[in-house]
Amino acid sequence: MQLSLTTFSFRLPLLATATEAADSSMVLAAVLLSLVVIYLASKVGGELSNRIGLPPVLGELVAGVVVGVSGLHLLVFPEGGATGSGSLIMSFLQTTAGLNPDAVDAVFAAQSEVLTILSELGVIVLLFEIGLESNIKDLMAVGIQAAVVAFVGVVLPFAAGTAGLMALFGIPIVPAIFAGAALTATSIGITSKVLSELGRLNSKEGQIILGAAVIDDVLGIIILAVVASLAKEGTVDSGKVVYLLISATSFLVGSIVLGNVFSNSFVAIAKKLKTRGELVIPAFTFSYMMAYLAAVIQLEAILGSFAAGLVLDETDERVQLQKQVMPIADLLVPIFFVTVGARTDLGVLNPAIPTNREGLVMAIFLIAVAIIGKVATGLSVFGIPQINRLAIGVGMIPRGEVGLVFLGIGSSTGVLSKPLEAAIIMMVILTTFLAPPLLRFVFPEPIETATDTEKLIFDGSGSNSLVIGSSDAKISSPDKRE
Repeated sequence: MQLSLTTFSFRLPLLATATEAADSSMVLAAVLLSLVVIYLASKVGGELSNRIGLPPVLGELVAGVVVGVSGLHLLVFPEGGATGSGSLIMSFLQTTAGLNPDAVDAVFAAQSEVLTILSELGVIVLLFEIGLESNIKDLMAVGIQAAVVAFVGVVLPFAAGTAGLMALFGIPIVPAIFAGAALTATSIGITSKVLSELGRLNSKEGQIILGAAVIDDVLGIIILAVVASLAKEGTVDSGKVVYLLISATSFLVGSIVLGNVFSNSFVAIAKKLKTRGELVIPAFTFSYMMAYLAAVIQLEAILGSFAAGLVLDETDERVQLQKQVMPIADLLVPIFFVTVGARTDLGVLNPAIPTNREGLVMAIFLIAVAIIGKVATGLSVFGIPQINRLAIGVGMIPRGEVGLVFLGIGSSTGVLSKPLEAAIIMMVILTTFLAPPLLRFVFPEPIETATDTEKLIFDGSGSNSLVIGSSDAKISSPDKRE
């Protein structure tokens, strides 16, 4: 996934050429039908997932698999080897709208390009939204224990996953690094929901888990920016890695420092505007500019949008801004998650086909590393007697929406093979499904009943204590979509 000058010089002319070769009205019709499929799939999948106590984004991913290349072939893409004749939407247009069979491939290519761009905008908006909800003061207040757990939870799975894929399966270094990076993620939304149900949000274990998960998000975004940039080059240069690490960290820290100055100016400008969008339009302008600047220095655009969210979270208008961003995210983010699922060919894990067995073994390996690597983080907790270290490790297991962001970007770069991509998606799904029952097992008896008005808030005192306050029914976390 890229947002740079090379993107505009390559993709938009390609889109224009494809559209010129096809009837623009047919391209529009194909895109509209695709969005109908995406939105229906996302809502059905999200609702079903929510009803069984799992995050809606996981349902959107599975729904994408159902309507995509692994299922109904309603949503397929040429990057996966599909053609216009294999798309049910193209067939529907031929039957109902008189699409010329000779123009099918041109319309299909243009439709796919538009959906890809919308998907990329979706993940940029998603990271902006996550940044808006990842309060800097909260990150500073979680304490040294959470920081240690987060660091171990990133380094251990990353190193084990990358080294294992290269040594055991002969995976090239760049895709191995990408898969290892996907193992570092932790979904705070899933864990916080279960901890709330168990009445453990205010426990020492809950404090450390949630604090570490927040830090994991930030570390994960930096790692993602680095490995995605490496994927563009196709090779690993140690000097390049050091440059990317330093530039990513400096960009994020610098954005936060300068943001203290900018946030006051942003509020002053917004108050002077009197037309519709006086708050959200300047916010997205800033987000897209930060995304562009990140791309210019060879980082991922999403790092810029995440940094923009962190900066604007410090403004007095953050609550109102979050409310205005959510409907936009609701429109664009499902496109990203559903298309990630739609592009995934789970057929490569079919054990009945001998050539697929290595991919299945690879999936088992990634799942094992994903679970063991996070459970082991509990052992890094020190200086707190009688703490449930197993519960801390289990709480770090779910990858959820964060793991899907890694997968989606890896898929869009083309660096992941089909078996490795399918193995990663199986890892994300299984760890997300396993986390809630495992947390209930390691916390067998609820110590209090969580009400519908509980909300997790950091006390901001500089310690890692948390308090429960009265608010809405949602857990305050980096993923409001849950």
